[in-house]
Amino acid sequence: MRVTVIADSDTRWKWGALTARRIDPDARLDARLLRGRATPTPRQLSELGIPADSMVEATAAEILAGTNADSCDVVVISCVGGTVQALLHGLNRAWEGHASRPVVVTGYVGVVYEKLADGLLLRAGADVVLANSADDARRFREVYEGVGHPTDAIVETALPFLGGEPYRPDGTRRFTVTFAVQPSVPESRKDRLHVLRRTVEHARRHPERDVLVKLRSKPGEHTTHIEEQPYQKLVASLDPPQNLQLVYGNMGEVLDRTDLLVTVSSTAALESLHRRIPTAILTDMGIRESLGNHHFLGSGCFASWDELDDGHLPEADRAWTAAHGVGGGDPYAALRARVGALLEAPELPRLSPYYTLRTAPGYLPGVLARHGLDPKGEPIGGFAPREPGPVRKAVHDMVRNSARTAYRQGVQRVAPVIRRWGQL
Repeated sequence: MRVTVIADSDTRWKWGALTARRIDPDARLDARLLRGRATPTPRQLSELGIPADSMVEATAAEILAGTNADSCDVVVISCVGGTVQALLHGLNRAWEGHASRPVVVTGYVGVVYEKLADGLLLRAGADVVLANSADDARRFREVYEGVGHPTDAIVETALPFLGGEPYRPDGTRRFTVTFAVQPSVPESRKDRLHVLRRTVEHARRHPERDVLVKLRSKPGEHTTHIEEQPYQKLVASLDPPQNLQLVYGNMGEVLDRTDLLVTVSSTAALESLHRRIPTAILTDMGIRESLGNHHFLGSGCFASWDELDDGHLPEADRAWTAAHGVGGGDPYAALRARVGALLEAPELPRLSPYYTLRTAPGYLPGVLARHGLDPKGEPIGGFAPREPGPVRKAVHDMVRNSARTAYRQGVQRVAPVIRRWGQL
């Protein structure tokens, strides 16, 4: 099988590539990184350590021109909703008149806690729309049924990066607390200083513990969300104790040495819960939709820094974790079955996005224009495709030639191998 993954950030490349591996671990994997604000840097790609057989950075027009049944069997679109919609229209136009086309898969990279209808309808029209839990699948079907759109594309699965060894307390090492930060939650400088100050105070109150602040990106790098107030700049004014460290790296490796994961609403919480690590969803700024922590209602994981300072270790509700795609059996069987059935079909119908010039004439043209496409889904003059250039050849060669074998042994073992080669 040949799978092309179209991604617009480091996190989305991770989700798309691992989704492709869940479909077929032995598939040829071609990365198409959409050129833009959040295009992954060499360091970010190296840190993720996910192998690809080819990796190029390109514009939307270039990707549309090079993606067809001759280049791949499956396309995984791992992008923000508006980009997914533009690519669906662009691919539909590019494949018009072709006898065959690839299967198109898309979904959400993490917790769906805002813009449910907006984001979901922007993804409508793909052959497969992944729901990361039974709860998400139910909500997705309600949205599609509510507008009269078919629901057969919705497939229940789980986040593809859930994995790692189950948590086992280790009395031979220091108890480690990890605060997993987010680029945009909380957003204000005041709130970010509050959670960081309380993290520093926890380290001071518990000198017998190691406290890690797990950062997403270095200053100047971008992720899916813009980080206006980087924690590494804010911490300088707080005089942190020696048992507090700022760390980067693969989240799985950090969780390997974590005894308590603390976050506002990061997807890292689901990774932690999957491994049954005690996980705290902070309530210091309240439980609010704008923070995304309302997603964890019923999980049993809510806690404040005051409670954590006093030694509280939250215990997750198993019924909640089961309903939210954490700790199941084989959550990817339905995905493989759906894609397999589509690949065996004699002929696939044209892609059918919910938004068209008839249903959304005041919305769709703007979405397409932001990605260099006209209302028909064709590249606008000046956005014509050029020959896509290689994205950071050192990373591509490293991933292709050296990480593939290591990957099959588990994603979390790849990053240490890569780091021994030095920073790119």
